[in-house]
Amino acid sequence: MAGEEEIADTIKPEFPTGRIKRIMKLDKDINKVTSEALFLVSCSTELFLQFLAERSAEVAMEKKRKTVKLDFIRTAVKRHRPTSDFLLDSLPAPTESSLPIDRPRSRAVEDKPAPPGTRRIDQFFRKPENEAPIEINDS
Repeated sequence: MAGEEEIADTIKPEFPTGRIKRIMKLDKDINKVTSEALFLVSCSTELFLQFLAERSAEVAMEKKRKTVKLDFIRTAVKRHRPTSDFLLDSLPAPTESSLPIDRPRSRAVEDKPAPPGTRRIDQFFRKPENEAPIEINDS
């Protein structure tokens, strides 16, 4: 038993224990929270959020994005069956901004006027229409 207490002393939860205790006491059936229960809930919360963050990051990398969005979290939750059973209903509904919108495309580069005193690079590489091709003699 002394070994377990030493391990518990070395592992410190990342989340504030007072806040976790307050959240646990929101349940009307819970009157008192022991320090062991508080420690276990805090550690399990850390592990769950770490798992969810890793899976969401994997989805973001699959979609070649650097930022994890709510849709990526939703996809990660859907892929993991035990998590989706209880968490999917708690996630906010997808917003209209996350859905693809058909926007009119901007004008082509050729349609945009060049600033005065400049010319486009594609004009630089074009052959002049009135110039004859250069012939090379191998003599």
